[in-house]
Amino acid sequence: MAGTPADKDQPNHPTESEPPTRGQQYLRSGRSQLSRQDSTGYSNLRPTMRIRITLLYGGMFLVAGAALISIIYNQIAQGLESSSEAVRISDTRDLALYSETCPIISRARDFGELNAIVHACLNERHSAALDSLQQKSLLCLLALTVLAFAIGYVLAGRVLHPLGRITKMMRSIASSQLDKRIELRGPEDELKELADTFDGMMDRLDRAFNAQRRFVSNASHELRTPLAINRTLLEVHMSDPNASPDLAFLGKSLLATHQRSEQLVEGLLLLARSENELVERKPVDIAALASQAVQQVSAEAESVGVKLRGEYLSRQVQGNKVMLERLAFHLVQNAVDYNLPTGGWVEVNTTSLANCVTLTVINPGPVIPAYKVDSLFEPFTHLRDTHTGNRRGVGLGLAIVRSVARSHGGVVTARPRSGGGLEVEVRLPA
Repeated sequence: MAGTPADKDQPNHPTESEPPTRGQQYLRSGRSQLSRQDSTGYSNLRPTMRIRITLLYGGMFLVAGAALISIIYNQIAQGLESSSEAVRISDTRDLALYSETCPIISRARDFGELNAIVHACLNERHSAALDSLQQKSLLCLLALTVLAFAIGYVLAGRVLHPLGRITKMMRSIASSQLDKRIELRGPEDELKELADTFDGMMDRLDRAFNAQRRFVSNASHELRTPLAINRTLLEVHMSDPNASPDLAFLGKSLLATHQRSEQLVEGLLLLARSENELVERKPVDIAALASQAVQQVSAEAESVGVKLRGEYLSRQVQGNKVMLERLAFHLVQNAVDYNLPTGGWVEVNTTSLANCVTLTVINPGPVIPAYKVDSLFEPFTHLRDTHTGNRRGVGLGLAIVRSVARSHGGVVTARPRSGGGLEVEVRLPA
């Protein structure tokens, strides 16, 4: 049911006789857009597969390099230690000892002191050499790690390039081009197996959609023809001036039932068509569709005392004009059917945001619990309290609205008004 909600949580909500202002609508739209942008920004911070592979590759190189340096360092340290122990002076005659790195060696007075000085000097030089080795090794490891991350990033990009192509093709196919296939060429690896599996799945889906499309087309013809014949026969019999009052009453009842059956068939066929992908998209002015929908229900709205008003900002969307016409019509029609018994109104507005176009329909009416709002978009769902007493639909209006919006990549949101009624907003990508 298309209604007029003013959100319960919104301060200064409009009264039943006055719709929300344009400023309030823009404020709500801005908040919703901001929340979506925040959510999108958060998702962009997540590391991609390429970044994760690069980190894994670079991290493994860093760990392996550190382990290798540690092993080499320990082996050299043990070798130097064992070599210093092997040096020992046992005899010297007329030997003058001098060293720039170990000047105290010339002060040795006997062999014991000389050996101690030599060992101390060797240990000091070994320690200095190991420290230098450690520093230079760590610097080299750091440089090579940076290089490893760069190489890993490039290699990850090359490895994941087929996956990027697969993703691009999947997005293209998801945007209603079921005739396309990935057809990945290359070695029989996991990526090619994934692409071939996806192609096989799309083949089956394409056949299923084609079969459904043919069924809807055939059903449309087979169901409409007998209904049209029956309606013609009823109208011919009702036009007989000699028909008795009972027969005339029966004819009117049958004609009303027949009219409801036609609406049901038309609604089901439209719902089935809108569930399929859009094969062809053309520019459609959403403001013109809203104005046309208001004109179509203006006579009925006037008969039940419902005033129609609104503002239409011209903006085009890419889509199917016939389906979008039905979307706008069902929204406005529903708002008229579920309205106040007296003093009712319906406001229809179209606005334009950064990357989408919105169609908003607002009306007062019966109070709708928040937990029941989602169920109103299910097929054959009615709101029992119809204040205008004008319930002639079959419960497919909002189901068709949601289905058409989804087939165009849009979303439908509904909010109950605290004073009764509903506000339905349709957002379509511009």
